[in-house]
Amino acid sequence: MDFRSSDTITGPRSEDVLPTTATAAVKIVIVGGFGVGKTTMVGSVSEIRPLTTEETMTEAGVGVDDNLEGKTATTVAMDFGRISISDELILYLFGTPGQERFWFLWNGLFEGALGAVVLIDTRRLEVSFDVIGRLEERGVPFVVAINTFPDAPRHPVDALRTALDLPPEVPIVDCDARGRGSCRHVLLTLMRYLHALSLQPPA
Repeated sequence: MDFRSSDTITGPRSEDVLPTTATAAVKIVIVGGFGVGKTTMVGSVSEIRPLTTEETMTEAGVGVDDNLEGKTATTVAMDFGRISISDELILYLFGTPGQERFWFLWNGLFEGALGAVVLIDTRRLEVSFDVIGRLEERGVPFVVAINTFPDAPRHPVDALRTALDLPPEVPIVDCDARGRGSCRHVLLTLMRYLHALSLQPPA
């Protein structure tokens, strides 16, 4: 390629540049079943333009993929975003694909992750069972965030904990995946939980 003196090579946008004060970066995965709001959450809370890998759902997926009324696209690889929790601490967010046939990609996305957010839709709790099981098998600490869809039933926290077979120490919080402040609260809850775990004496 012939680069002439008039050619301009641009770098990242100013808002995408990592803050110079950053001293620590943590990888967090956002997991959950199909259509629970993972892409929405990453996009809402990310301070940079998020990377998404959504593709249009077609008739070829009928009988293979999950299907939700009104949903026309699905994540096929991952979502990616970034948020500064403080001047020093940066979280890199990786949203996993929800369709089961893409779950083989989770292995790579889990590598190096310090913790996870399990996003839940109370209208379809059953899609979360395998998700939580995979995290427990890998020993990845997680918090559960109940995405408050307008028509979703509301359940007491104790009833949800029992239904999901969660130990008492795992935090369960409400979340509106469309709201930046709500999503940030979930991430802060996860960071406090991870900090508390780090203070526990080794078994």
